[in-house]
Amino acid sequence: MLRQQLNDMLKDAMRAKEDRKVSTIRLINAALKDRDIQARAKGNTDGISEEEILGLMQSMVKQRRDSIEAYSKGGRPDLAQQEAEEISCIESFLPQQLSADEQEAAIDEAVTKSEADSIKDMGKVMAYLKEHYAGRMDFSKAAGAVKAKLGA
Repeated sequence: MLRQQLNDMLKDAMRAKEDRKVSTIRLINAALKDRDIQARAKGNTDGISEEEILGLMQSMVKQRRDSIEAYSKGGRPDLAQQEAEEISCIESFLPQQLSADEQEAAIDEAVTKSEADSIKDMGKVMAYLKEHYAGRMDFSKAAGAVKAKLGA
């Protein structure tokens, strides 16, 4: 479904001559094909799953946020603006992000379901979150919250 949505949006963006959107979707497709090739090497002929595609897009957004920070520090607002436009394009394919309260509830649920009681169980909690909330939360922020919860 997500693959078809990407292809449809690419065609629409090409017709509308939206250069930034076209280039961003092509970047997504290139990364997706790269991951599919890696999956084939491991025996998965169908390509990566929807959850893995969402994770790929999450990491692309994170990379662009890091780039924005670097470009802003380097005095390149034009490049920072370009990265921000790419983020908005990528985020249009992602499901609605969890609010802070929803993320807190999801972390509580993950800690309970994975029976975590110390920081050593953080991997179990993060695995649960990634399985159930792929594409809907920023896992780098969630990791900090999980660490605080388990370390407390």
